[in-house]
Amino acid sequence: MVKNFNQWHKYKKYLHYSKRVIYFQEKEIWWCSLGVNIGYEQDGKNINFERPVLIVRKFNNDLLWILPITSRSKTGRYYFQFAYKGKGYSVILSQIRLISVKRLLRKIRTMQSDDFDKIRKRLNRLI
Repeated sequence: MVKNFNQWHKYKKYLHYSKRVIYFQEKEIWWCSLGVNIGYEQDGKNINFERPVLIVRKFNNDLLWILPITSRSKTGRYYFQFAYKGKGYSVILSQIRLISVKRLLRKIRTMQSDDFDKIRKRLNRLI
């Protein structure tokens, strides 16, 4: 697979210097610019190098922990499956990541509290 690191670096500079003010909370699912990554780390897609992520922990107005989400059904101890509007998704617990708020692009929705609580419990067991 060919990865476009040069285009990602240009977009990353744009995000870094952006002056947008973004308000976010734990339990929210956002489109997030994760970029072009190395090896098996989840890459973003499209021109914004984006993918959906779940906000797990808000440390302050600038930093947060996220978990990438995939539309592929994945099982095992490093994944948590959930459904939304009849479609299945998986949260990738093994790829928890600290990011800047500047990577958040647009809010999708807020996750149901019971699913979020289950994810946090599973994540705590992994850590």
